[in-house]
Amino acid sequence: MSETSRFTTRELAAMAIMGALTTVVTMIALPFAPTGGFFNLGDAIVVTTAMIFGPIVGAVAGGVGSGLADILLGYGAFAPYTLVIKGVEGFVVGYIVGNSENPSKTKLIIAWIAGGICIVAGYWIAEAFIMGLGVAAANAEIIINIPQAIGSVVGIPVSMAVKDRLSL
Repeated sequence: MSETSRFTTRELAAMAIMGALTTVVTMIALPFAPTGGFFNLGDAIVVTTAMIFGPIVGAVAGGVGSGLADILLGYGAFAPYTLVIKGVEGFVVGYIVGNSENPSKTKLIIAWIAGGICIVAGYWIAEAFIMGLGVAAANAEIIINIPQAIGSVVGIPVSMAVKDRLSL
């Protein structure tokens, strides 16, 4: 990274491409009536991105891509919280995995679990206290947030396969 640019061309391209992919995959959504939220598999892309490109790219692509999907799907009330929650998820996963070319499977699993905790806890706090939906609604949405977090495990083998081919 040069002193005149904060991000490399590769990082900027990864943010844009993976952010767009996150948006598209997140928009394949199943609505959840109790909170006005929805179930999606976009977290698999957030985890994949963070594991391949690291915490900053993971945070930007995950947060912006997921937040944009909220807006495009008409769930704008969730967008600011999604931006932060999915951004934190991407950062945490990328930070734990680190810059290792071949991180251990244990490290990948720990990163994935930590990212899942970010999702479940983040939405629970946002819905129960910040958005004013209440604890009952936040508890109800755990039913979709936990499987959504579990589904992001797909990011582990995908990131391993892509990283091998990209020689990052």
